[in-house]
Amino acid sequence: MTSDIEIAQQASMHPMEDIAARLGLPATALEMYGAHKAKVNLHKLPVPADGKLGRLILVSAISPTPAGEGKTTTTIGLGDALQRIGKSVCICLREPSMGPVFGMKGGATGGGHAQVMPMEDINLHFTGDFAAIAAAHNLLAALIDNHLHQGNALGLDIRRITWRRVLDTNDRALRQVVVGLGGKANGYPREDGFDIVVASEVMAILCLASSLADLKRRLGNIVVGYRADGQAVTAGQLQAQGAMAVLLKEAIKPNLVQTLEHTPALIHGGPFANIAHGCNSVLATRLAMQHADYVVTEAGFGADLGAEKFIDIKCRKSGLRPQACVIVATVRALKYHGGEPLAALAQESLPALKQGLANLQKHVENVSTHYGLPCVVALNRFAQDTETELALVQACMAEQGVNVVMCTHWADGGAGAEALAHEVVRLAAGASAMRFVYADEDTLWEKLRKLATTVYGAADIAASAQVRAQLQAWQEAGYGHYPVCVAKTPYSFSTDAALRGVAVGHTLTVREVRLCAGAEFIVMICDGVNTMPGLPAEPAANRIDIDDDGRVSGLF
Repeated sequence: MTSDIEIAQQASMHPMEDIAARLGLPATALEMYGAHKAKVNLHKLPVPADGKLGRLILVSAISPTPAGEGKTTTTIGLGDALQRIGKSVCICLREPSMGPVFGMKGGATGGGHAQVMPMEDINLHFTGDFAAIAAAHNLLAALIDNHLHQGNALGLDIRRITWRRVLDTNDRALRQVVVGLGGKANGYPREDGFDIVVASEVMAILCLASSLADLKRRLGNIVVGYRADGQAVTAGQLQAQGAMAVLLKEAIKPNLVQTLEHTPALIHGGPFANIAHGCNSVLATRLAMQHADYVVTEAGFGADLGAEKFIDIKCRKSGLRPQACVIVATVRALKYHGGEPLAALAQESLPALKQGLANLQKHVENVSTHYGLPCVVALNRFAQDTETELALVQACMAEQGVNVVMCTHWADGGAGAEALAHEVVRLAAGASAMRFVYADEDTLWEKLRKLATTVYGAADIAASAQVRAQLQAWQEAGYGHYPVCVAKTPYSFSTDAALRGVAVGHTLTVREVRLCAGAEFIVMICDGVNTMPGLPAEPAANRIDIDDDGRVSGLF
């Protein structure tokens, strides 16, 4: 079987000017990064005369499994299919992190005949956005330690510095470190740690900023720590926001590439949905909506994480509203949620499938009832799926009034998702009826409770007295109107990754909370979640290589 990278390497690409022209973007607005990647300079674009925005389609999924679901592949396949049926379309995706690329999960450029190109570049350094975000983040960390070394005029309590460092590599050894060793010349020794770049607040800020000015404002609002009296100290007080914004002046520009079928794709920003808000940038999404009739975007992991954060954080802050949602599933993954072992998923098992369908039903309920969006189930079809199994999925979804569309875009490209494209056009014909899970005026604790009991199906929430006191302090300090960003396992509705299907009656326990005053949300970190992942026993890096002619292999 031809691998993803081999398919991509055999494909031909159109000139970027032609891809931009499909969106009505002038060539003068493109800043080329090689032959087939370009940044879009928003300052060189004419302001749309009518202010009309295209229809926004959100792609989400069931709770992910080792069997695979294909959310990014479906996003790309749907975009190609919409183009095939004559629609003006743009795809909006996140940039891949090199942590998963060299770790276990893999990249984020789709697969088979539904990919974005150049896939090698996109999965690796791309246009350097992640390096710029890491540099800006770590510059602030350096300025903090320098401020301590130079006399600490702001009175920062070295025991209450909350700004960590970042790296775009999975490295568990850096989760907790000590910096400043080596004597007086090297500063004050203190505890510190590293997060992965996608968990950086700078990443979240870049993806939520509406302009360069808004980016700079948000950077200045970052809380880096506290004084002994409990007063917050910000990046603005350290006069860091200007230099940080300079490092991000190119990264804030959306990246334009193309699919295998030459559909325009804007790939910009890359926060993970299990530890951050899981959506591409507001700037890229709005740019796409200004220049295409249909915009297909995805939010990370299942509809309980990515889709919820897309709505309750990104849409709440930006004013964007999706018209419809696609929920991606496979028969294999549903059987896994029904308790079937991974090795047996190729065999028909109606009892396991019937039990596993509860996971899909809950995600559909969340999207249609709690988020208020019409939805369709995109069932990625495998050769071993039986007609009886497919009919069972369709019958189950019919009870919820939701259509199931069989998709083969992995094998057939956009042609394999044309039926899905027609259903999406039908669903998106009306005005958006999207709604939030909680209100701005709810307290932070009430927001967490509403989210846990409705979307996750939890019976209750819990946290230590210290966490509760911190939330109350932030509430009283004026941060109570912020949305909450729950960091938890993506593999279950609960905080236990081993609980497949739909967990019932569980308690959502929050271990740690972090204030992101620049991104303007509160991160609630649950048990079992690390913001710096580790590598697996057999990292993907062991299979990746390059030959003497510069041809990459092993990259999926």
